[in-house]
Amino acid sequence: MKKHLLAAESVMRALAKRFGEDEDKWGLTGLLHDVDYLETKSDFRRHGYRSVEIIKNEGYDLPEDMARAIIAHACHPELLPQTLLDKALYAVDPLTGLIVAAALIHPTKKLSSIDTSFILKRFKEKRFAAGANREQIKSCESFGITLEEFIDIGFKAMLNISKELGL
Repeated sequence: MKKHLLAAESVMRALAKRFGEDEDKWGLTGLLHDVDYLETKSDFRRHGYRSVEIIKNEGYDLPEDMARAIIAHACHPELLPQTLLDKALYAVDPLTGLIVAAALIHPTKKLSSIDTSFILKRFKEKRFAAGANREQIKSCESFGITLEEFIDIGFKAMLNISKELGL
């Protein structure tokens, strides 16, 4: 889980830079979005909501836009992604898993051995990394980024922290 959170932070920072947004805020949103995962993995109805509770109970003043994005990324029908931050986190969450899976099928198991086109080819294989929701990843188009550019941004961001990811 720690590596997923680090990957999400890295990709969110890269997207913030792309959009001219606050890189620290976006990165922190990615880093914190699944802090409740171990607690909610068997009952996702509280996923996101519980993360916000945990963060606030620890004494942190979580800005409302970050709290909203953390809750909205979990696909709750009462709070769907609407803002740019919401939509970015929603799309980034499964993208990190797809990129990790692509690296792990390469003989070297290293991000440095693959590229954006390799990941895009794997994306098109429905059975590959089936848990990485393709529609959720493709939602990047709703905030003005093509699928190829989105995968490229995510891949390069994760490549920059490949040592921390063990990839």
